[in-house]
Amino acid sequence: MKKTRPAPLPDAPPGFVLPTPAGVDSARRIAVASTLALIALGLAWELWLAPLRPGGSWWAIKVLPLALPLAGLLKNRMYTYRWLSLLVWLYVTEGLVRVGSDHGLSAWLAALEVLLCVVLFAACSAHIRLRLRAARASLTPESSNPEAPT
Repeated sequence: MKKTRPAPLPDAPPGFVLPTPAGVDSARRIAVASTLALIALGLAWELWLAPLRPGGSWWAIKVLPLALPLAGLLKNRMYTYRWLSLLVWLYVTEGLVRVGSDHGLSAWLAALEVLLCVVLFAACSAHIRLRLRAARASLTPESSNPEAPT
């Protein structure tokens, strides 16, 4: 199937690019930071801080799926934000199970994992919402004609 480019906005000058809505860059930064923090937490948790087996655990590979969306997050790809907001719930589930079953440091690390996941989900949701709202506003007839009565 051949990919097609999106149609330009009507009455837009050539090369017109939609301005980035306020808050999108902040949401992107928070999403990237919380993803990197989840990766660091997962590696430190399973290799050094509280591994399932002494000397480290193969469970450290659980952070690999979190490394995949980093390029898409940095490139502001909407699709990446959408599927990452679904992927993060697997980590929430793991954290909640381990908060209830583990003891000591591992339970605290699991609680931190849940907190980081909630922050990541909120950042992805905010990013998606702000971009969709800006795109919707740019397509309304009122926004294309600044002299229209409001």
